[in-house]
Amino acid sequence: MSIPSTEQIRTAVRRALEEDLAWGDVTTAALFPAPLTARGIVTAHQTLVLAGMAVAREVFTAVDPGIRVVRALKDGTPVKKGQAVLTVQGDARSLLMAERVALNFLQHLSGIATLTGQFCRAVRGSRATILDTRKTAPGLRALQKWAVMLGGGQNHRRSLGDGILIKDNHLLLLQGQRVGIAQACILARKHAPSGLQVTVEAQTLAQVREALQGTPDVILLDNMPPALVRKAVSLIRGRALVEVSGGITLRNVCAMSAAGTDRISIGALTHSAQAADLSMDILPLRLPGQPRKQGR
Repeated sequence: MSIPSTEQIRTAVRRALEEDLAWGDVTTAALFPAPLTARGIVTAHQTLVLAGMAVAREVFTAVDPGIRVVRALKDGTPVKKGQAVLTVQGDARSLLMAERVALNFLQHLSGIATLTGQFCRAVRGSRATILDTRKTAPGLRALQKWAVMLGGGQNHRRSLGDGILIKDNHLLLLQGQRVGIAQACILARKHAPSGLQVTVEAQTLAQVREALQGTPDVILLDNMPPALVRKAVSLIRGRALVEVSGGITLRNVCAMSAAGTDRISIGALTHSAQAADLSMDILPLRLPGQPRKQGR
């Protein structure tokens, strides 16, 4: 599994903390002038696939290197409702300052991993693979695509340099030069770096027929209903991998996989996943006036 580099995680955390702590935490400073040792417990309030733990740990360390991780589940762990996923201990003031940023990462990334897991389970038993897209939040692509992989999906292109994908706007521009879909595939393979896979988008069966003449590696069926996808798969007959995209939901993904597709790319995995329900309780280790327990 390709995970984000330490530098990518630290950069994302630094930017998030700059947003939240640019002028400090005035509430905490006003209420707690002196150190107070406390413990913070992050709990899941739904079943989910955990993602972002490595980022959350970095948040606490960046705020205060003195914060100690008492217990932490691993990224990719299936979590049940009511289960504690992270326990940290340190100065309560530092825990309060780190709380929201750590939760933001955990909730967002766990939401992506959880939704991806739902799609993967829906197509289990078929040959279809669930893929993400480049529809990611600016600056968070590495983290979001990592969350997809933790949920059981695979990554599509990480950048525009990872593969040839001839889309509708490329084809519209080429039409002005009287270059069709087949010739576009041939040109792309001729001029692109060696070894890159050539994918071309098709929206109709006529375009599928034309694309096959250019011998692409993948034909991406865009916004086709399952019945039309099945016809396209029959037309392609294994001469290219079949990918579907556009309008994929948990309601129709099973039908898309049953149509014989090889890959299903879903932008919603990263741009529309609902944040997972997690919260953090911060409690003092010893209440004021409470005597310490005496050892035997």
